[in-house]
Amino acid sequence: MKRGGILSLVMLLAFCNAVFAQVKSQACWPSYRGDPRLSGFSEAVIRPPLKLIWTFKAGDGIKSSAVICKGDIYLGCDDGTVYALKGDGQLKWKYKAAASVEAPPLLLNGMVYVGSLEGIIYALDAGSGELKWKYVTDGQISGSCNWCMSPNGKQVRIIAGSYDFSLHCVDAFTGKTVWKYTSGNYINGTPSIAGKLAVFGGCDGFLHLVSTAAGGLAGKINMGTYIPASAAISGNLAYLGNYDGNFFCVDLKTRKEVWKTQGGGPFVASPALSAGKVVSATQNRNLICFDANKGTVLWKFKAGGKFDASPVIAGNFVVIASSDGRLRLIDLGTGTEKWTYETGSPISGTPAVTSALIVVGTEDGTVYAFGPAGTK
Repeated sequence: MKRGGILSLVMLLAFCNAVFAQVKSQACWPSYRGDPRLSGFSEAVIRPPLKLIWTFKAGDGIKSSAVICKGDIYLGCDDGTVYALKGDGQLKWKYKAAASVEAPPLLLNGMVYVGSLEGIIYALDAGSGELKWKYVTDGQISGSCNWCMSPNGKQVRIIAGSYDFSLHCVDAFTGKTVWKYTSGNYINGTPSIAGKLAVFGGCDGFLHLVSTAAGGLAGKINMGTYIPASAAISGNLAYLGNYDGNFFCVDLKTRKEVWKTQGGGPFVASPALSAGKVVSATQNRNLICFDANKGTVLWKFKAGGKFDASPVIAGNFVVIASSDGRLRLIDLGTGTEKWTYETGSPISGTPAVTSALIVVGTEDGTVYAFGPAGTK
């Protein structure tokens, strides 16, 4: 192997090691659901009660979910700005996009990848906010970007869904198209990565299984009606809800339903997985914990407002925000509320959860950061 090839291989290995270390760290929450499988699980250690550490006022309402790594916070805003904040709540930089940024960012190896309602994916330097490239689709992007590796392990790819009915796969370094898969309707959620498959539910009512190698359709499963949120993956199993209030466990190998539980209300939130339990939330104000193997309901928690934000599981707690303006810690074992904070404004973005900070934005444009009670 030539010297240049050896250096490229070393750089690639360093990149992959940094990525996987980031995903597993208690100090990083690099994506909307924490990892490419969209498990909604954080390694963070949470000890209530929490303390409000700081707030930051953005230029408009916030529907985007924050991400955190190395003490810095990144999120989008309805004013068309991507904000980068320091760990103390001070502005680090801001980048003005052409339209509202409701999608959660993806933080990956020193880059921020995020879509806008104008249908553009922006690749920004996490340190400076400098635009590296942008990729244009033909419809709005509401879901977060995800990532995977090419079949030969030499290329990092960014994958995102658009309201142009298509799932787009682009080179992470250049923004050039790798492939595009077109479904039957809008793609609202974030694609999950399950091995060599990108898995997403669309407004066409199907769960699509797409090869990450070349974008070919590997399978399609009828979910009855449209699927606003994302699927969480554990092994060969995908967990997801639809707008009719049905929650499913689907085997990705057999392409068959393992179980279905009815009557939950519209599932706009994505589920979280941990220790044989699946937790999701509905627009009829229910946070529901299912047995991951059987689909039986283990407990329900009723909030004062609907759940558009997705739950995050950290240890023995479920971190969840709702439209009644409250951030809550719910006991994973019993479904009882252990701590709550009222912001006074609806929350539709999912909290970013690390051991040092829990960060969430509200629809009045305020970013809240909470930490352990002993934090100064």
